[in-house]
Amino acid sequence: MKKILVVEDDQTLLEVLRYNLSKEGYKVLAATGGVQALEVARQEEPDLIVLDIMLPDLDGFEVCRILRKEMDTPMLMLTAKVGEADKIMGLELGADDYMTKPFNLRELLARIRAMLRRAEIIQRDLLGEPPRSLKLGDLEVDFTRHQVKLGDSLLILKPKEFDLLAFLARNRGRAFTREQLLEKVWGYDYVGDTRTVDVHIRWLREKIEVDPGSPCRLLTVRGVGYRLEG
Repeated sequence: MKKILVVEDDQTLLEVLRYNLSKEGYKVLAATGGVQALEVARQEEPDLIVLDIMLPDLDGFEVCRILRKEMDTPMLMLTAKVGEADKIMGLELGADDYMTKPFNLRELLARIRAMLRRAEIIQRDLLGEPPRSLKLGDLEVDFTRHQVKLGDSLLILKPKEFDLLAFLARNRGRAFTREQLLEKVWGYDYVGDTRTVDVHIRWLREKIEVDPGSPCRLLTVRGVGYRLEG
């Protein structure tokens, strides 16, 4: 049984999520504050975390920042704010997905299923494949160690940055639409927010391109999406 930690200080919403996730067959763990969330996550090692941003002690951003250093658990952040800045900050700290309150419960459950399925695929790939890496010029992607080197320098990538680069590296030279990348990398079964892809492409270019404004590796294919050359 998959374990999901719900971190939410709104007791009514917490109970709604607990009830519906339990109906889906998940074991639901709960925390109403950031400090408690850290304690439960470390003790129970959940398979996924639904994390509210506005919490009474440590906010969700800080909880995400701390936990991302300790574990690769998929995190879906919730917020009552609609500003783009909050979404970008959450992604930068390592969140895998983001929803704004009020949200559609069926969509939330669909995203949770997709995130868990994607995590299973990644884990299965890591366990089933022998250690290997791929070199694209002076860029080396090590799939099993989750490491990327540019020349002699080890790049620090967020989990989804690595997943996106690894997918494009495995399919180098092939162009993918934003929707395809959402499905393959984020595991969505539906059309998600394509701006998520654009943000991660921009971050990758800042790390792997000599001139991010004029990329020569991670290219935009007009009318299609993106492809990785090498």
